[in-house]
Amino acid sequence: MTELRYRKATLADAEAIRNIIVASVEGLSRGDYDERQIQAALGSAFGLDSELVRDGTYFVVEDGSEPVACGGWSKRKTLFGGDQQAGRQSELLDPAADSARVRAFFVRPEWARRGIGRTLLELCEAEARQHGFHSTQLMATLPGHRLYKACGYIGDERVDTPLPGEVVIEFIPMRKNLGG
Repeated sequence: MTELRYRKATLADAEAIRNIIVASVEGLSRGDYDERQIQAALGSAFGLDSELVRDGTYFVVEDGSEPVACGGWSKRKTLFGGDQQAGRQSELLDPAADSARVRAFFVRPEWARRGIGRTLLELCEAEARQHGFHSTQLMATLPGHRLYKACGYIGDERVDTPLPGEVVIEFIPMRKNLGG
């Protein structure tokens, strides 16, 4: 295996990021979500948030020149969802009072369970700390919950989230104290 490169995403990465998201969701979510949930989420809750890219808080992970994963963090109120998600909140968070958001982690199925998500999460938490945040929060997918729990995030209560087409999907709100 070559050495992976973690770099800031640019808007030129948009198509590659969208491809990672689709491959990840379709390949890794089937045991937790049904086909209607997967397709409805791909059209709304799972997608590229270009605001994260413009803010410089979103990463692409590459094997050589092949993008294999993506994910980031945010200093804005929106907790999850791509550009097409209704109810977005672009207001900046107050690091002294609010938690940074961990956002939009996706990995190609053939690259899953190799430590990429964990490394990406550590990178995001370190940057959030550098920006003055003392905690993070996220809305975990059911498959993502296992990773976040293993990395010290707390939260197990499932919440129903409505999606387009009268579809409902379960997510799990989670938090982590970053210390210091």
